[in-house]
Amino acid sequence: MSTTTGSFIAGGIAACGAVTVTHGFETVKIRLQLQGELQSKKEAVRLYKGVFHGVGVIVKNEGLKGLLRGLGCAYIYQMTLNGCRLGFYEPLRNALTNAIYEDGTVQSFGINLFSGAASGIIGAAAGSPFFLIKTRLQSFSPFLPVGTQHHYKNALDGMRQIYSAEGIKGLYRGVGPAMVRTGFGSSVQLPTYFFAKRRLVKHFGMQEGMPLHLLSSTASGFVVCCVMHPPDTVMSRMYNQTGNLYSSAFDCVYRTVKSEGILAMYKGYFAHLARILPHTILTLTLAEQTMKIMKKVENRILPPELKAKL
Repeated sequence: MSTTTGSFIAGGIAACGAVTVTHGFETVKIRLQLQGELQSKKEAVRLYKGVFHGVGVIVKNEGLKGLLRGLGCAYIYQMTLNGCRLGFYEPLRNALTNAIYEDGTVQSFGINLFSGAASGIIGAAAGSPFFLIKTRLQSFSPFLPVGTQHHYKNALDGMRQIYSAEGIKGLYRGVGPAMVRTGFGSSVQLPTYFFAKRRLVKHFGMQEGMPLHLLSSTASGFVVCCVMHPPDTVMSRMYNQTGNLYSSAFDCVYRTVKSEGILAMYKGYFAHLARILPHTILTLTLAEQTMKIMKKVENRILPPELKAKL
């Protein structure tokens, strides 16, 4: 394995490669989640009618640039989030396993779950301001606006405007739901990936390689999307609000369900699935490769005493 720093870098690079491919679906997902906010089904106007309709409408009216709004922020966020998620997961898991079982090779689902959640929560807290700006950039449309509209020239202008109006507190608006959302997703992403990987090797005799990585990450992606979408909807709405439309995450859930019905918590689910499946597959598959490259780099540059600890 690589060092924590090496894993952080490898995970961040892998996630940036993945988000380049999937960012457009994230834009559609956010607009679907904000569409008809706090309106009944009869009152709500459906400007975006689904994943591919949303992609078509955005490209037609705003061009490819509209679909890729906030991509720069997404890169920074992915480097932070997945760097932490992949960089801290194994050290946390290993430390807890050694502390409880005195054997780092033991696989405990509970410890794996906790380690995944903890590493994800660290990443979500660290990257929250970037996700906030990204969400607001993606929700903005001069043609078919949904939700509150924030007109930022770019990510730096967005941060400047928010900081000037609300201070540091404004930049960390919605960090609670973001930590819950990412904690949910991270708690199952890596444990499910490695669980599926072990089962495929044990029961189907699959060998280490691309097919094994693809199948394992596909299984992980499905589970992640089902678990994290409701808190993802809450996070998108709280990030995008101006003022105090929602006083808390629980208030957001309550008012959303009361106004739009329980299924509103799963608005944009298929757009999320269209994003999370390839994103998870690409992130985890690329991570396997970037980890190997990072290990080779570290073997060349690290002193012998550090290599012996890897």
